[in-house]
Amino acid sequence: MLRFSLWKTLSVVLLAVAAILFAAPNIWSEQARKQIEAAVPGFIPKALVPHKAMPLGLDLQGGIHILLEVDTQDVIRGQVAILRDDVRRILREQRIIVPGGVGLVNRGVTLRVADDGERGKLMPELRKLVVPIGNQLMGTSTGMSLDLIEQPGGGIQLVVTDAAINDKTRRTVEQSIEVIRRRVDPDGVKEPNIQRQGADRILVQIPGEQDPERLERILGTTAKLQFRMLAEAGASSIDVEMMKSREVGESQVAVERRVIVQGDDLTDAQATFDSRSSEPVVSFRFNIKGAQRFGQATTENVGRALAIVLDNEVISAPRILTPITGGQGQISGRFTVQQANDLAVLLRAGALPAKMTIVERRTVGPGLGQDSIDAGKKASFVASILVAGFMLISYGLFGIFANI
Repeated sequence: MLRFSLWKTLSVVLLAVAAILFAAPNIWSEQARKQIEAAVPGFIPKALVPHKAMPLGLDLQGGIHILLEVDTQDVIRGQVAILRDDVRRILREQRIIVPGGVGLVNRGVTLRVADDGERGKLMPELRKLVVPIGNQLMGTSTGMSLDLIEQPGGGIQLVVTDAAINDKTRRTVEQSIEVIRRRVDPDGVKEPNIQRQGADRILVQIPGEQDPERLERILGTTAKLQFRMLAEAGASSIDVEMMKSREVGESQVAVERRVIVQGDDLTDAQATFDSRSSEPVVSFRFNIKGAQRFGQATTENVGRALAIVLDNEVISAPRILTPITGGQGQISGRFTVQQANDLAVLLRAGALPAKMTIVERRTVGPGLGQDSIDAGKKASFVASILVAGFMLISYGLFGIFANI
């Protein structure tokens, strides 16, 4: 007769019980799993308590399939804006005044410097803007960043090359994938499939998602946050930009072009309720640099209205009553609870480096994998019967024990 030591028997029993317990959440409801997770005391690691179900793919539980495309024109506009700022900086450093200023052409900028001496000082500095495209550490280059063209009469053009645009688009897609992942799965539990497709597209598949409109808002929003000042009466039109305001309907308000702080300086954003009005708001916190700049701006502009701009729309314009020097604040804009939570997620995830266009959207039902599920069930039943019969015929009584 076979004899097994007690510790071996207990080990097998405990392992079997643990396997059953950790597999059990797969047949529990999501509400039951959340209740169990919430009931776990803080001193016990949640990994030791069964509360997670096996994540199912898009074909088994349904979900949303979205194909995004990087707006190449937005990438080009960003490249040209940076180029124009660089040219203006060089002109200031060289103390060269250009009649008519720095103009825009297709994918580049143009200026005219008629004086030979000034042009002789300017050209070497402009040539420094022309740099190789590619991995400098690996010694690979796919071209140059700019075409520098001299024209008769002192005309100068700088045009962004195809190689620079392709390289910027590639890096934009790579950066956008990480931003999108943080937006659609901030808690790290949905396990979405996010991957590059082609040169400028991103495929997003989210199992279990059932609200395509909300997902479109999250993915279609660039989430470029800026803090500016509302322009005062009599301000120069050069320093003012007209923007749509959410607080005054479709009307536009004048906003200073100068940006005090950008969303890049945020370290955290959470959806909360205002202690006075009980309306949903988004509380935020700056890093050290952002807190210093925000504190200085609010100290110097007490009594003025602060414009909180999201994707070129003023979502809130509170008046500065006292200096805000603690590096914290809140954004209010007549949000619903869901809108406040979505905005907080967007701000925590960061802004997309360029606009994204949704070129395809499909809501996938769980029936896509139903054939596989039915076939798997049938195979399991047939295999179980065959294995049990083989064990019984081959081993007799011990076969019965093994089957049990």
